[in-house]
Amino acid sequence: MSNEKTFSQKVPVIPSPITPQKSQNEKISTETSQNSNTASKIPATSTSNSNPTLTKPEMSKSNSGTVFLENFNTTYSVSEADKLIDRTSPGWWLGSGAYFYSAQGIGSTLVGKLRAGDPFRIAYSTSNPIDTDNGYYPQNIFRLVLTRGKWLNFQQEADFKMVNNNLSNSPNRNESNGLLFFNRYQDADNLYYTGIRVDGAAVIKKKINGTYYELSLNQFYKNSIYNRETNPNLIPKNKWIGLKSEIKTNPDNTVNIKLFIDKDMTGDWVLATEATDDGKSYGGPAILDAGYTGFRTDFMDVEFDNYKVVQE
Repeated sequence: MSNEKTFSQKVPVIPSPITPQKSQNEKISTETSQNSNTASKIPATSTSNSNPTLTKPEMSKSNSGTVFLENFNTTYSVSEADKLIDRTSPGWWLGSGAYFYSAQGIGSTLVGKLRAGDPFRIAYSTSNPIDTDNGYYPQNIFRLVLTRGKWLNFQQEADFKMVNNNLSNSPNRNESNGLLFFNRYQDADNLYYTGIRVDGAAVIKKKINGTYYELSLNQFYKNSIYNRETNPNLIPKNKWIGLKSEIKTNPDNTVNIKLFIDKDMTGDWVLATEATDDGKSYGGPAILDAGYTGFRTDFMDVEFDNYKVVQE
C-alpha cells in the first residue's frame, strides 16, 4: 500500500472559459524541439474574457484500431468542473487545476500565478489553500480526463515538458508527485496510473476505493538524488520527453501494464517499468472494465503535445 494522499478539491463558481495567450515562438516541429529542447510555452493566464472555439480532436482508424489524436493546434480552453456531467468541453473534463489551454500546437496547465480575483483562486483559498498556495497555484493538483471514449486494451502516448517547479510548502509535495497517465479511469478513486515521478522513478500504481497501491517502481533518472528542499525534481526542466503506456487484460484476467520513456525525443522508447495486477496482491480485484484516459501532474507547470490513444 502506498502512503500517497488524495488531494482535496472543491466546488467553485465556474467562470467563463479563457482563451490562452499565444507565445511569440511556436513549437515548430518535433525535430526542432529534440535539438534545442527550448520550445516556447503558452503563457497561460486568467485575464482574458474571450470564449474559445471548441473543436473535436481527431478520431480515426488505423491498422491497430481506433485512434484518438490531439496535437493541440486549435485554440480553446477548458475550465474546471466539479462533476464530469458538468464539464465545459465536449472532449475533456478538468476535475482539478482550474484551467487547461490549447493553442499553437501546445496543451498546457495554468502557467504561473493565478490572479487574486479569479473565482477559482478564491474558491481554492478556502477549500484547499495548502496544496494550492492559497489558491494561486491550482495547477499543483491538475487532473484532466479525456471523455471522448472508454478504452480497455490500448496504448497511450504524449510528449511532456515541465516548465516550472511549484515549490509549495504543502506536505503533499513529495517524491510521489510526477507526470502521469490515467488508465482505465472508472472514477477519481478507481484507476491505474503510469508515469515518471519527481524522484526520477518510473511508476505503475493502482488506486482502488481511494487507496493507492504501488505495483512497480524503478529508478529511471539516476544522475542525482531527490531531496525535497535542495533537489526537488529530477525530471529535466524545459525539455520534451515522451511517455507511453500499454495496458492489456490477459486470458486469466490479470492485467499487464508497461511504461516506456523516450527521454531524448529520438523515437527510442525504453521499457522503464512493467507490472502485472494479479487481482489479489494490490487491494483487491484488477480493474477489468474499459475506462477513460488522461493526465495528472503535481506541483508543476506542464506542457503537452502529440497525445495519442490506440485501441488494440
